[in-house]
Amino acid sequence: MLVGVLSDTHYPKAYFPDVVLEVFEKQDVELIIHAGDITEPILLEKLNEVAPVLAVRGNADPPGLREVEVVDIGGMKTLVIHGHQFLSLTAQNLVYKAFEEEATLVIFGHTHRPYFEAVEAMRRKVYLLNPGSPTLPRLSPPSFALMEVEKERVKVRFYNPWDV
Repeated sequence: MLVGVLSDTHYPKAYFPDVVLEVFEKQDVELIIHAGDITEPILLEKLNEVAPVLAVRGNADPPGLREVEVVDIGGMKTLVIHGHQFLSLTAQNLVYKAFEEEATLVIFGHTHRPYFEAVEAMRRKVYLLNPGSPTLPRLSPPSFALMEVEKERVKVRFYNPWDV
């Protein structure tokens, strides 16, 4: 299953590059996940024109979205959370939350920095993915991601919207 993943867009406070939509459309993603800090729901409407959208609420979002979603993506139980709920947003805390939800994949945001790692803990593998921010990066280039989930494997490709 091919999924478009983004977070921390803070739209319309920040310019949203149309190339994100173009890449998702060209790659024919089956789902788009937004890991919070959307800011304005109209962005979700734009994304939904390309593919169905699953979004969670970040600390800069108004009420209306859930803070945590647990869904099946390509046969893999997936936790989607912004990340502001943790006192310290660490891989260890995300892995513990994955164990709590019995998830194998965690998609999160909040840091505005791209990150992907497969963590081995307690004889289990947990994938952690933060797509970064396509609009307001912190200590990294702007980014969003395409994620492919096949059986028990996750492959991620990060994109810089200014280099596409």
